[in-house]
Amino acid sequence: MFANLPHKITVPFNILGDEAKLAFRSQPGGIAKLATTRNIAESDSYWDQYVVLFDSASDVFSLITHNDVRRALYEAPENIATLLRVIITRLTNLISDHTFPTPANVSVASYATSFIRSSTGTQPRNTTKEVLNCIRVLQRVLPVVFELEGETSRLEMEVLLKREEVEEDVVEEASAGGAQFVIDDEDDDEIAAEGTSRTTNVPSTKKPKQTRPSVVEKLFNCLIDLLFCCGFTLPTKLQVDYHKVNYVIWEKGVGSTIDPGPSQMFESNKTEVLRLLLVILSRQIYVPPASLFSVPSLYSLYFVQQTPRRHVLTVLCSLLNTVMNSAPSGSSNIMGTVAGRLPYNHLVFKGEDPRATLVATCFQVLCVLLDFQSGSARDVMGPGDSQTAAPTAQTNAFRYFIAKLHRGNDFAFILNGVIAIFEEQMASLNNLLPGSKKSVPYIVETIVFFWKMIDLNKKFRAYVLESDKAMDILGYLLCYGTEIKDKPQQHGLCRVLSYIVQSLSAERAFGSKLNSPMKVPLPQKWSTLGTSSDFMIHTVYSMVATTSGALTSLYPALIIALSNSAPYFKNLSVTSSTRLIQLFTAFSNPSFLLSDEGHPRLLFFMLETFNSVLLRNLTDNPNLVYGILHAHKAFEDLGTFTLAKGLREIHRIQQAKEAQARAADGKGKNRATDIEEEPHLEKARLLRSENSSVADLPTPGSAENLPDSRPRSISEEEPPTTRPLMSPTAEHATISSIPGSPSEKARGKMRAGRSMSSDLTGSLERLALTGVGRNGFIPTQEWVTSWQQGLPLDPIMLVISELLPKVHESQTSFNPTNVNAAVTDIIRSATLEHFLPKPPTLIPRRFMWSDASIIWLTSLIWGEIYVRGMTPLGIWNSTTVRLFYVKHTQTQQRQITETVTNVVGGLLGRSESSQSLRQR
Repeated sequence: MFANLPHKITVPFNILGDEAKLAFRSQPGGIAKLATTRNIAESDSYWDQYVVLFDSASDVFSLITHNDVRRALYEAPENIATLLRVIITRLTNLISDHTFPTPANVSVASYATSFIRSSTGTQPRNTTKEVLNCIRVLQRVLPVVFELEGETSRLEMEVLLKREEVEEDVVEEASAGGAQFVIDDEDDDEIAAEGTSRTTNVPSTKKPKQTRPSVVEKLFNCLIDLLFCCGFTLPTKLQVDYHKVNYVIWEKGVGSTIDPGPSQMFESNKTEVLRLLLVILSRQIYVPPASLFSVPSLYSLYFVQQTPRRHVLTVLCSLLNTVMNSAPSGSSNIMGTVAGRLPYNHLVFKGEDPRATLVATCFQVLCVLLDFQSGSARDVMGPGDSQTAAPTAQTNAFRYFIAKLHRGNDFAFILNGVIAIFEEQMASLNNLLPGSKKSVPYIVETIVFFWKMIDLNKKFRAYVLESDKAMDILGYLLCYGTEIKDKPQQHGLCRVLSYIVQSLSAERAFGSKLNSPMKVPLPQKWSTLGTSSDFMIHTVYSMVATTSGALTSLYPALIIALSNSAPYFKNLSVTSSTRLIQLFTAFSNPSFLLSDEGHPRLLFFMLETFNSVLLRNLTDNPNLVYGILHAHKAFEDLGTFTLAKGLREIHRIQQAKEAQARAADGKGKNRATDIEEEPHLEKARLLRSENSSVADLPTPGSAENLPDSRPRSISEEEPPTTRPLMSPTAEHATISSIPGSPSEKARGKMRAGRSMSSDLTGSLERLALTGVGRNGFIPTQEWVTSWQQGLPLDPIMLVISELLPKVHESQTSFNPTNVNAAVTDIIRSATLEHFLPKPPTLIPRRFMWSDASIIWLTSLIWGEIYVRGMTPLGIWNSTTVRLFYVKHTQTQQRQITETVTNVVGGLLGRSESSQSLRQR
């Protein structure tokens, strides 16, 4: 009866196999042997433990450290080469093994059987576990191999990339032209024929007949097969006869109208395979930015260029449909649907959600593939348009087929999926209970993916802007931008948001919808702003004015977006008009203009914004025209601006501040009160420069926080980051005046007072050399003249000269209580078409990609992936990353307050939850 029981019972029947794992870490025959024993043979039984010992990914990443692999690389590099060959060969053989995949044991009897077998040492072989261990070991070893040298190391060339020559011809695989699905419509013969002809030509040109596939090519083939292996990543019912691999799209959506069935039990396996694919593609991060184009990742090049068309389409559609079908985070895991919707559930129920992890990994792989443009994968210029580069099937097949999507149903599916994720993110921010809902963990990847979609696929961009959800997208993007603008670690994402808004604003369909109200649920502070154009102006002002110059790299794109949208502004509210005037006042301040070579462009774009409104919709925007008339002194000063005048103003302000500081030092106990009043005195000084006889324009907010609206010391300025500054094309990058030929009388009124004085005193010269510019920039009169003479002030000055006398007259003849309404009526009834130049042709400034912007976005994507990979496994931790700088900071544990704890405890009905959470 007891014959089958073990004679020696180990620590609880050795259920977890802890003894073997501890021995692997501590005994000479474990991980230490990898570095201490030279030339271990491939047939040695030592390698078996790397495949059968571990039970989870955490086992692999805790028992094998990067230092262990790094030590072996220096002391016994041939063992690392053998390890890679053995693991990849074992992985290839396991896929073709008839026992793979091992069916999952789900019954109580099976657990009891496995328990007895584990105690007796007769546990059956688990091929699924062996495959997963092979994948996990490669995830751990490859990052250390990639960090060697910085370019493709000799180990990579000899082990992973080398092709072996053979005497016999390699048998060509069957053509992949007969795919199960087609992205394009059946009647789109041109693209289908193009894809078919390309597929049939690839084997003869891309695969030499006299060589065997390299190790990494075999690995890529294994990973693609594993992604579509029935019983491992797909439901078993999809298996056809004895063919385990079936290239079926994972979920219903693009390219597939059939739902393959539930696959929750396979989500973790999909994540493991995709994570290894991501590790292989991460070879890019070990190359410095300057070499990103000249030293491309050979692994990424092979995957985007040599993968068969059918596999590309299946992988692309599977990733795309998975992320667009992503369920709300937390509703599909073990918590259940009821507990998953409770407030603060993410603070109580710890653990990883397999679905959310899979969606995030799919997003990361998708963004990396759609972003890759190194070496020969760079987009090529089209034959008809020399200004636009586009991907081809030979450069990057994934970018190419995303650009070829054109079905309306596919576009609707993608747009609805993106908006669902944005809505979930906004719900976590706009909530009565702060922090009660967890933010979407893959929101950064979602935004980057949306940018790639509208950038690569022009038809999708047009579909988004022509749909009734165009302003919803704008609302979500700008709201999220205002939420993260004060977080330095999120400034890269703020920059992405600004470029997306600039790209959308360059389209006519975008402008035509700006006068419609915002329909999406917005936070309370943004919900009563009026039209979409009012909302856009307020959020742009918030991102510029409340960040104290920390987002300087965002200013050009945001102000260009306003300039692109200005021709469509109508009926701007009083507060929106005030915000535009405050932006202009800040950008025209001498301390801001003279501090950086690129700052006058921002002033130029603001003047363009005003001109577009005045030349096209003057009578429809009386509030903005009223604000321009109120600030006429600032416009007139720009017409006569010189370096000497600017420096005198800066010097005067500095002297006033010094005098105020001396007075504050003498007041003793009242010093703190004076410091608090200082911003108000500075605001009064700024407002005095704008005083005129025009009635005061209602200004609900102040311009205190605008960048450089008051002089600041150079130490307060943050150095600007390297960035693709502008998106104008080359022919529009220079500052030029708006075309038009006004009369001689009007021309005389425009710039009669302009002069070019250059009487710099010694003190002003010293100020120009040391106290104005930053990062070594020294303003000169020649530089000031180069941009000051090109400022488009003419239409604004014409409007001021024509309407300001009428406003003066109305103030004396009307009751003061009705003067605002009278001025508004004057502006609405003004007819200046014969007096103003004709509106120029609309030439919006689009975002233009450059080498610097491509490198920046690649660094941003991989930086986010690196940070996400730090927990729980730490895939790339402690490796020498060269694409971006890794700065480690001490994280502060977020504490749950007693109030939040009681709320959670009350909702869950746990009386003692408060005490237990405090103990944690």
